Amino acid sequence: QVQLAESGGGLAQAGGSLRLSCAGSGYIVLPKPMGWYRQPPGKQRELVASISDDGRVTYGDSVKGRFTISRDTGRNTAYLQMNDLKPEDTAVYYCFLTTRTTYWGQGTQVTVSS
Repeated sequence: QVQLAESGGGLAQAGGSLRLSCAGSGYIVLPKPMGWYRQPPGKQRELVASISDDGRVTYGDSVKGRFTISRDTGRNTAYLQMNDLKPEDTAVYYCFLTTRTTYWGQGTQVTVSS
């Protein structure tokens, strides 16, 4: 069984930065695809960023150039550095890890004030 623990959310002002972490535990034969989706209030969940098992990264159009995903394979941890935050980045952010199935973190709230 795989478990994901998220941390790093909170409140930021527009133009500020936050860093999310997603630590995996359990039986994980790394590397595996990991990343984040987010769900803004009243909207559907959308891809923020992902990193494949061979290190290829993908970003949602709205965060390109502002967010950076990285991974520390030895620590089973992924990171999402979020810079130049905007109020529209306000959402619950969910990390995921995919093996034969997709596992999800508990979600962390990110709120950006204008």
